[in-house]
Formats: sequence, structure tokens, C-alpha cells
Amino acid sequence: MSYPKVKLVKALDNYQLIVRFDNNQTKQYDVSPLLKKAMFSPLKNLALFKAVKVENGGYAVVWNEDIDISEYELWQHGQPIP
Repeated sequence: MSYPKVKLVKALDNYQLIVRFDNNQTKQYDVSPLLKKAMFSPLKNLALFKAVKVENGGYAVVWNEDIDISEYELWQHGQPIP
């Protein structure tokens, strides 16, 4: 099964991401539970968290070469925004 690709991402102050997909649906994804994991702990730095970008091709959102979240995870676990 194929999943929509990420088109736009915006980071909010409360460790939430607003993600717009290429099918024009928008979802809100809560990153805060991931901050307990070592890989994601640098994102506790709000300046780094807000530096999120869409990976080329829309397959993930990325912060640096070590931290990313796939389009599958964002699509499956994000909450729809009407």
C-alpha cells in the first residue's frame, strides 16, 4: 500500500507537527512521546524542533541526518484536522 507524501510541515511550540499531504489532507502529529527515545531527545531543544523540513520526495520530515519521521508514521498516527 502506498501512503500520501508530505507536502508541507509546520512545528508548533508544544511539540506538535501540522503536516499537509499531497492528497490535500492535513494531520496533527504529537512528537512528545518520542522525546523519551534517545534518537529523538535532541528535539527537546525547541529551536531544533522548529527547524523541521520536508525530505526531498516527501517520504519523511527531517531535522538532520539522524532524526526523521516517515510519511507512513505521520499518516497512520496523525490526527486529522478538518
